[in-house]
Amino acid sequence: MDAATRARTASDLLAAYDGQAVPPLTSTYPELDLEDAYEIQLLQVRQRIADGRVVKGHKVGLTSAAMQKQLGVDQPDYGHLFDDMFHAEHTAIPVGDFLQPRIEPEIAFVLKKPLAGPGVTVAEALAAVDFVLPALEIVDSRIEDWKIGLFDTIADNASSGAVVLGSRPRPVDLVDLRLAGCVLTKNAQIVATGAGGAVLGSPVNSLVWLANTVGALGVRLEAGHVVLPGSCTPMTPVVGGDVVTATFAGLGTVTARFAKEK
Repeated sequence: MDAATRARTASDLLAAYDGQAVPPLTSTYPELDLEDAYEIQLLQVRQRIADGRVVKGHKVGLTSAAMQKQLGVDQPDYGHLFDDMFHAEHTAIPVGDFLQPRIEPEIAFVLKKPLAGPGVTVAEALAAVDFVLPALEIVDSRIEDWKIGLFDTIADNASSGAVVLGSRPRPVDLVDLRLAGCVLTKNAQIVATGAGGAVLGSPVNSLVWLANTVGALGVRLEAGHVVLPGSCTPMTPVVGGDVVTATFAGLGTVTARFAKEK
């Protein structure tokens, strides 16, 4: 894919945030590859920064066998989290801000010092964590009908939408990240269950993967940044008026409320 096609694709994805999803990129551009997809993502990141947005962290997606099976992919991906993606817990989130939103529970890391790969170990990753929080990620796709492959979602900033963080930080050494069970409810009904071990065996493995993957590209994870390591359960659709709560053993709860549609 040449530079002009990458730029046009990035522009189309940015325009899609205003309400019109685009056809699957891998159908429109059969030559699209991994390098193209990440460069298309970065073109959008640079434009958002130029428009005044600030990178506040990263997300790792497609880390569980359930999510990979659900979307037909076989490896993780990553995207960027911007300042305007964060919503306070229990505040009404306008569902109209998204095209086709779904939600998933995650154990969020908040870093106390920079983390730069390649070569980051589990011990180094844990030493860089300030605390963990229960989190809900609102995932969204600018690709029509969620008909995505790996390259589609990478180009689309890993299908990022928004983030709701819990308000009770916990030291990472007080939580068994692998065994932390999760119950996801929507409108007081259980819709999914899972555990931290669904995320590459442990969410910290996802943090290591991210630090080493972006580090090879000359990017480091910064102090204060939030890292979403991936979902403990399959994603669940949401509509206006829904109330979604994730309860994690040893971490507590986090709730996302969606404003009723007018």
